[in-house]
Amino acid sequence: MPDKSIRRGSNYILIAQNDREVQQWQFSRRNALSIIGLTVVLSAVTLFFSAELMTKFIYQTNIREMQGHYQTLTATITGLRTQLNVLNHHVNELESKDEALRSYADLPIIDSDIRQLGIGGIHLSVSNSYDKIAPVIVSNMTDIKLDVQKLSRQVSLELASYSDIYEKMVRDSEKMVSIPSIKPIETGYFTSGFGYRKDPFDGKIRFHYGQDFSAKTGSQVYSPADGVVVEARYRGGFGKVIKISHGHGYATYFGHLSEFDVSKGEAVKRGQLIGKVGNTGRSTSSHLHYEVHYYNTPQNPLDYFFSGYLD
Repeated sequence: MPDKSIRRGSNYILIAQNDREVQQWQFSRRNALSIIGLTVVLSAVTLFFSAELMTKFIYQTNIREMQGHYQTLTATITGLRTQLNVLNHHVNELESKDEALRSYADLPIIDSDIRQLGIGGIHLSVSNSYDKIAPVIVSNMTDIKLDVQKLSRQVSLELASYSDIYEKMVRDSEKMVSIPSIKPIETGYFTSGFGYRKDPFDGKIRFHYGQDFSAKTGSQVYSPADGVVVEARYRGGFGKVIKISHGHGYATYFGHLSEFDVSKGEAVKRGQLIGKVGNTGRSTSSHLHYEVHYYNTPQNPLDYFFSGYLD
């Protein structure tokens, strides 16, 4: 027979029956309420401590997870800082070499204030997720972001500077082949130089616009630089004369020749045979009269010879 509750007046009777015996418990209403209240309190206390333990477990789990993330972020930031320091060292070396190259290329040195500002660079936006990271991490990440932006501007400036240097050196290399930098004759010796001298015909003091080389008739004459022959003819006191335009404002003249080995309009290279020494025109003896002009202004030819070609 199942358990039954029988209410009589204000008392409660619990009867339990099995095959052997019948058990009976009698409770007053007050006792029943007390038991129910105690059961509720015990259940509440159990739930409270269970919730507390669960909360503590979840909190500790989150703490360990955050500590793991913090350590990972810290290691990542440390690695980034090390790499940035190495890159900064390389950029400083590039700046030093840049100054040397600009000096060599005859370009103005970049002002230190401009180097501090740099040019261009990349833009790094600040993520809202920073709000969920510890302030010290946010500070370190912000510093790295600023350093990366600075390095980016410095690298952009160096790239622009090296581009200027490259273009200048290309222009200079093209110009180098146009500069009359070797003696036009291998034999003979210097006689009348650039400047005032006594005219060999009338004894008057006149300005001599070139350099004379005394040499035997038939001695070979060479082009001192690349260029184009713009004149090869007989011209009064110069006798047989050759004029070569080398570009970049440079031109050379060769007077008193005996023979032409090039013709007008012909392109020539440095060291190429162009004619032979003679005694044509207003000349007292066999020699080569040689002039260098820069934008139509006569120059001292000796200022253009490489030292090895003056022996």
